[in-house]
Amino acid sequence: MQFDAELLLIAMAPVFLACIGWEAWHMARTRADARIYNWRDTLCNAALALMHQGADKLAWFAVVPLYGYVYTHYRLLTWEPGAFAFAVLFVAQDLLYYVFHRMSHRVRWLWAAHVVHHSSERLNLSTAFRQSLMYPVAGMWMFWLPLALIGFPPAQIVAIVLVNLAFQFFVHTQAFGRLGWLGYVLNTPSTHRCHHARNPRYIDRNFAGVLVIWDRIFGSYVTEDPADPPEYGIVDGPTTHNPLKATFHEWASMFADVARADGVRNKLRVLVAPPEWTAAVHSTR
Repeated sequence: MQFDAELLLIAMAPVFLACIGWEAWHMARTRADARIYNWRDTLCNAALALMHQGADKLAWFAVVPLYGYVYTHYRLLTWEPGAFAFAVLFVAQDLLYYVFHRMSHRVRWLWAAHVVHHSSERLNLSTAFRQSLMYPVAGMWMFWLPLALIGFPPAQIVAIVLVNLAFQFFVHTQAFGRLGWLGYVLNTPSTHRCHHARNPRYIDRNFAGVLVIWDRIFGSYVTEDPADPPEYGIVDGPTTHNPLKATFHEWASMFADVARADGVRNKLRVLVAPPEWTAAVHSTR
């Protein structure tokens, strides 16, 4: 089974690599004191990207028929092809991405997969490649099911997910400051730098995919403060360039906490409560 939509990312691969090369050159020339790129970190990002892509392809084979079944038997609407249908699909998927992304920071089961993306102490365009092969296990695919329910076929769902992902590559950079009025509508590098920061004022903020309006509507938006520049990485976890350790360390920690938790209720809470819940429980004992 082939999905023409995936040709989008393949076609853009030379663009992504060229942008990474330009950013590395530009930042070395203009900010030689900054810790922007490191070979071990970049190679880890590349390895994680390849692992993620392999898992993603396998997941699409299993999940796309499910989307097709929902679309065929349970869809609520049928859309005429055109700009309006595309706009609805784009906005709906971006909203669902916001929900997925916010829950990935507040539900530990989802965080166990998403933490990989935040585990580097650097932020550059190659960080966009730092993804987890465990997203299908965590259940990312479930968040796109409503798109089939409201009447969009599987090929269009896959395509819009990849368009959203492609856009997000370009916000993982320190090469640009704030972009004026665009920051009121779109996710920008400044907005996303805050999201990757572990400073207290930035934690669990700015979950936007493409449109930043969701953060503004739902109260999760914060602006980048020059007096408190972002420090990247995760608050509590290993600093590693080993892609397997980066992928599985939080899963191992989570299941160890499940084993230690008293009673079924607390074991379940370890899985579905915010990541900091277990640490808070341990600190009171």
